[in-house]
Amino acid sequence: MNRSEIVRILEEGRAVLGIELGSTRIKGVLIGPDHAPIASGDYGWENRYENGVWTYHMEDVWTGLQSCYASLAEDVRSRYGVTLRRLSGVGFSAMMHGYLPFDQAGELLVPFRTWRNTITGPAAAELTELLNFNIPQRWSVAHLYQAILNGEAHVNDIATLTTLAGYVHWKLTGRKVLGVGEASGMFPIDSETGTYDKEMLDKFQSAAAAHGWTGSLEAILPQVLMAGEDAGVLTPEGAALLDPTGTLEPGCPAAPPEGDAGTGMAATNSVTPRTGNVSAGTSIFSMVVLERRLSQVHEEIDMVTTPTGQPVAMVHCNNCTNEINAWAGVFRGFLEALGQQADMNQIYSAMFRSAALGAPDCGGLVLYNYLSGEPVTGFAEGRPLLCRRPEDRLDFPNFMRAQLSSAVATLKLGMDILAGEQVKIDRLYGHGGYFKTPEVGQRILAAALGTPVSVMETAGEGGAWGMALLAAYRVNRAQGETLDRYLADRVFAGQTGVTLAPTPADQEGFQTFIRQYQAGLGAERAAVECVR
Repeated sequence: MNRSEIVRILEEGRAVLGIELGSTRIKGVLIGPDHAPIASGDYGWENRYENGVWTYHMEDVWTGLQSCYASLAEDVRSRYGVTLRRLSGVGFSAMMHGYLPFDQAGELLVPFRTWRNTITGPAAAELTELLNFNIPQRWSVAHLYQAILNGEAHVNDIATLTTLAGYVHWKLTGRKVLGVGEASGMFPIDSETGTYDKEMLDKFQSAAAAHGWTGSLEAILPQVLMAGEDAGVLTPEGAALLDPTGTLEPGCPAAPPEGDAGTGMAATNSVTPRTGNVSAGTSIFSMVVLERRLSQVHEEIDMVTTPTGQPVAMVHCNNCTNEINAWAGVFRGFLEALGQQADMNQIYSAMFRSAALGAPDCGGLVLYNYLSGEPVTGFAEGRPLLCRRPEDRLDFPNFMRAQLSSAVATLKLGMDILAGEQVKIDRLYGHGGYFKTPEVGQRILAAALGTPVSVMETAGEGGAWGMALLAAYRVNRAQGETLDRYLADRVFAGQTGVTLAPTPADQEGFQTFIRQYQAGLGAERAAVECVR
């Protein structure tokens, strides 16, 4: 579209907005009828580690959302000379899982416990055995059950239990709902009914009651909706909360809120069986849409769903680019100490480009990027750690190659389980900050997984764009038009990308790295035990 067409779309209120609250950035993307981004805005934020819990303050949520929207509205003004007043659709997404319990008055009962916490081990283990279904530590129901086991006073006052995406949607639309993909990270979904598994709900209820819980899980969970279903509209109170200037008009339809997994599937057109995607940022996770259920329960594999309720195998790892980001800050400080101006984009680009020049086996370096615990390898806590033997070569390319290889190492271990289950993948897409520098992260991931990896032109738009697509589907879909057909025919038709197959040298080198990585996990355990 040319500029005059975009101006007309904005003035007529035909643009669609998607906002996603990620781990380190809240991003908004505005799209037109052709689904291409026409404006964006963002806001940086960080989680806090307080009283042994990873959390975000709720006031930071609203400061971030308002700042993100203001940034987007300013982008519209500066680029097109238009004041953004009306939208045709809106959708809100956020990092999945976690624990946000509210009382009858809508007051938060305990500080937000995010997906990053590894404090629910006993609950997760007991529920996995009880339900014969893997319940990871970060799932909302694991947090609830652990609070019950702990005898926390607030549990019998819970009237609403939701996620961050569900909370934001509730406050902006008045509806306590979740998209099915996001809901599947709270409690197991029955793909036949499209809602929470009734038999498992009953089992949970009995077990929780035996520990003195008087509440009803079914009553406090949000209503489950499929992609495209009516999730309410932006209320006058919601419009004022998102845009305190009072410029944004209420009334636009809202899509069911989804998690970052669901928006990643939408953003990469990975919603049909034998397709998959890898989202690599602060955390890293793969989503593979299954043809059939797995033969057994694997603690390393989450069973969740697409935004339309199809079963998905998810390998989720808590740590990905956090160490890369930390070292980027170190290098910035080094440049500033030399009196040089530091441009973070140039720093990241140099780090990634140098990794491509490193030895495929990282020169023997072994690096653990565990800022927090890593359930895939059995760690409740983490300590970032670099190990090398005297004969190993420590230089900048090998150091960066180890950083990028470590970022995908635990994902590789989880994906090996799916390979053992004979799960077939026809297309695997990468998206997120790890892939921002062309080809480097893509090449290392392909070597790790032993399969071609594709990165599309739109990979950098991320989950906010994926949420905008789901919001567009909510308002534009034809009668009977499925999400997979909408994405294939209206969004991704004609889109191009880059596909890289693993080279034998890269594959062999990564295999050497991962063997040393696994053999050295004892050193990481010692670091956790000794560095207190």
